[in-house]
Parts: sequence; C-alpha cells; structure tokens
Amino acid sequence: MNYRNKKTIEDIDVNGKKVLVRCDFNVPLADGVITDDKRIRESIPTIKYLADHGARVILCSHLGRPKDEESKKKCTLAPVAKRLGELMGREVKFTTDIIGDEAHAMADALKPGEIMVIENVRFYKEETKNDPDFAKALASLADIYVNDAFGTAHRAHASTAGVADYLPAVCGYLIQKEITIMGDALANPKRPFVAILGGAKVSDKIGVITNLIDKVDTLIIGGGMAYTFLAAKGYAVGKSLLDESKIDYCKDMMAKAEAKGVKLLLPVDVVVADSFPDPIDGPIDVTTVDAAAIPADKEGLDIGEKTCALFASAVKDAKTVVWNGPMGVFENPTLAKGTIAMAQALADSSATTIVGGGDSAAACEQLGFADKITHISTGGGASLEFLEGLELPGIACLEDK
Repeated sequence: MNYRNKKTIEDIDVNGKKVLVRCDFNVPLADGVITDDKRIRESIPTIKYLADHGARVILCSHLGRPKDEESKKKCTLAPVAKRLGELMGREVKFTTDIIGDEAHAMADALKPGEIMVIENVRFYKEETKNDPDFAKALASLADIYVNDAFGTAHRAHASTAGVADYLPAVCGYLIQKEITIMGDALANPKRPFVAILGGAKVSDKIGVITNLIDKVDTLIIGGGMAYTFLAAKGYAVGKSLLDESKIDYCKDMMAKAEAKGVKLLLPVDVVVADSFPDPIDGPIDVTTVDAAAIPADKEGLDIGEKTCALFASAVKDAKTVVWNGPMGVFENPTLAKGTIAMAQALADSSATTIVGGGDSAAACEQLGFADKITHISTGGGASLEFLEGLELPGIACLEDK
C-alpha cells in the first residue's frame, strides 16, 4: 500500500481547534510506576507542534487489556499524563472520564496550547469493536483527528480508525516517519536490498516472504522458521521447530527465488541442545552442528558462527536492509548470539537499516545500537503487516494530500 501521500499535521490549520490525538501510550508499568517512557517521549514532537501552533490538544490511548474494575485500576493513564507533563515541562490535565460530561467540559475549557489526557479508551469494550456510536462520541470531543499511534495502526478500532468517519483526519510525525521510511524502502529501495526474517513460524511470515521475494535482492531466513526451509531442502532437523504443512510453500519460495535471481540464504550451521530451555533464560548446554546434519535427539535454537558471518557479509554489501524477527531464543543469553550478531551487522552497516519492532528492536535497544539504526519501528504487528503490503486501517482512513 502506498501511504506516502497522507496529509500530516503540517497540512492543516490547527490554531484554536480542538485536536484529538491518538497516541500509543501503552507503556510498561510496575506497581503504578512507568518503567520505560520511550513511547511517551516519541509522541512529544507531534504534541509539541500542535500545542505550539495554538491547538487545544486532547490525547487518547489504550494501555493494557483491562477486563474488569480491578484491572482498570492498573491500566489508568493517570501516570502517563503525569510523566508527559514532566517531560514537556508544562501542565498536562487528566480526566478519568472518556466521552462523558467531564471530558467534554475539560476539552471545551482548554485554551490554545493547553493539553489534556482522557482515560484509557479500552475501558469501553466498544473501542476494540469499532462501535460507530462510541467512535462518534469520541469524535465529538474535537474538531480534528490526528493518528500518531503506529503500533495500533493495523487495528480497526474506534480511536484508531472509527473517529475518522466523523472528523478531518491526518497523521502525526511518528506515523509520517514510519510510512515514509518503510514506504520508500519497499517502493524504491537502494540496492542491493536485503531482508532478514526470523521468528518462530513460517506461517506467521508467509505474507511477508511472499511480498518481499518480489522486491529484494537477498532474503535471509533465520530463527525457528528456518528449520522448515531446511526440511524443505531434504535436511533432517531433529526436534527443531517444524511447520510440516508449510514445507511445500518453502519449496515453492526457494524455487521462486532461484527463478528471480534472488539469493535466499539459510543457516549453514546451528546451535542445538537437548530441549528448549526451561526456564527460558536458564542455563543450557549447547553444541554447534552443520545445518544439514542436526542430530535426531537435538533441537536447533540459534544460528551458528559460520551463519552469523554469512548473514553479516550479505548485510555489509547491502544499501537497504529490513530486519524482522530474532535468529534464535533471544531471551536466553546463550542463545542470543545470532540475534546480537545481526544487530551488530546492522549497526556497522552504512546502508539504510530498518528494524521492524518486537525482539529485533529490543536487541538493538538493549545493545545500545538504536542510534546506529536508520529506523526502529514503534509497531511490531503493524510493521509486519506493512511489510506484507496489507492495508493498515489506522492509516488508510487518513486524508490524502
């Protein structure tokens, strides 16, 4: 999908207008304390632009998956509003209301440049159902809608898509950055274009593989999904994760890659153990074996050193690199070496490098490589669907230029 022509906050006049902004404030909390405020910080450029240009800013978001009154207490956005105020050095009002009289009164009383946060939109079950009445009630708070929550852009919820039926709708800086950088990489990449895909199951990445194989020069397959490809080559994979129903699909993709002149790189050696680590981050005895000779009683859990070097070499020669999914059981220090090697390869590269959220993004963040990556997506699921070429409801609903 080509989303690069969507209107942004700079394309509309927001002065004096009440602007409803859908943010992604789904931050981790421990006993009511925010443990990572990255998502709040990433929302600030959009909020600051709107406030500085005279908008009366109304922020909404989800946080967690509140099911009952007890879980609602743990999922309140009150700590988010407090932290946002601290980060911005200005007052941020908060209401426990969402679409009622209190929320409307606070919104109506806002002066140009003032900011408020309404309570967690998922306190209403109508939010995730994209209920038209709830969307209309939410929209009635404002004059303009801005979506800046890429992490939920693949969900057709009331606050991510439904409100756009009732208000002029544009994107904020965060979504603009996502669709510009990833959109350009897919539509007009500098070549060689290398895609690295990891994660557990082939079935989770079928759409991405099918879409990217028509676009890339090299496709690297690692993680648990690699063993189904190795099985499709006729290799024994022991007790490794195997998606037997997708073996024929893997054969088809390998044949398609060959016919198109696309290099499809698979592991040449793998790190194996007797079984999956339990606990997942506990000690584990491993050995490295040839990918074509995994013992029947062993399970492949990471890529080996030769594979790390092979994959890193492909990245070194690239001009555009997209990475989504870990190379092994990244949660375990012994089995994180393959994922760390990929993060290092991207950090060392002079290419345009894009990391698609999830464990890949976590690896880059934890290793301190974030500032060496061109773009780390804020949405794992959304970036995956973007790479598949699927329509993202939270972006499709926005106005074109």
